[in-house]
Amino acid sequence: MAPAMDPIVAIKALVMGIVEGLTEFLPISSTGHLILAGSLLGMDDDKSKVFDIVIQTGAMLAVVWEYRARFLGVAAGLFSQPSAQRFVLNLVLAFLPAALLGLAFGKWIKSHLFHPVPVAVAFIAGALLILWVERREHRVRVAQVDDMAWRDALKVGFAQAFALIPGMSRSGATIIGGMLFGLSRRAATEFSFFLAVPTLVAAGIYDLVKNRALFDASDLGPFAIGFVASFVSAFICVRWLLRYIASHDFSVFAWYRIVFGIAVLATAYSGLVDWSQP
Repeated sequence: MAPAMDPIVAIKALVMGIVEGLTEFLPISSTGHLILAGSLLGMDDDKSKVFDIVIQTGAMLAVVWEYRARFLGVAAGLFSQPSAQRFVLNLVLAFLPAALLGLAFGKWIKSHLFHPVPVAVAFIAGALLILWVERREHRVRVAQVDDMAWRDALKVGFAQAFALIPGMSRSGATIIGGMLFGLSRRAATEFSFFLAVPTLVAAGIYDLVKNRALFDASDLGPFAIGFVASFVSAFICVRWLLRYIASHDFSVFAWYRIVFGIAVLATAYSGLVDWSQP
């Protein structure tokens, strides 16, 4: 019989899952929040970093479920419908830049930037970028995801590569980058949702295979709790965000990033909070 799950570990897994689900698709950096939360909760070892990837997969499945009709339609028409083929091609092109750069520099980034203070700096830098883009005149050239050309997708892919820096935000980079390149707010947001699927699936498989020796049967319980919590909270967040962007911009998220980043830096340098290094 498997040993009973430590309730403290279960609570930590639940908290991390909720944090991931609520932040994955907002332009506030889920990775940054997970690094900060993991530092406070003592979940910052190698196994915990793979746990973060697993719960990101839970958040990704929330998008698959929300857009299940769209994905099923694309799968059914992949060999017969030009629109389905263009959709898949755009996802592949947008996925490649971050994937290739991640393979080349991922180890260095995790060693040097996956720490609370660099994340806080990236929070603030990303916020300033959001505010700058929101204050520019936004000329919409691509109203819907289906109107995107392969060049649009590739541009968004290069924007996503900036999210390799923890704290910059994958969704923030793709949404704000998409808007900067002429996508409507909704098209940029939805394409960011869709792009999360290949990105997070690839990251999850890569990290699980690479670190499979770290795990045993006792990890299934916490992983399952975090996975489900991430799925549920991400599903709620995705639906809320689509309603929110119908009448709001992303400035509020930028100000949140600035306040949060300054708070982390202030507590780190004052010694008020021990942001222990992973």
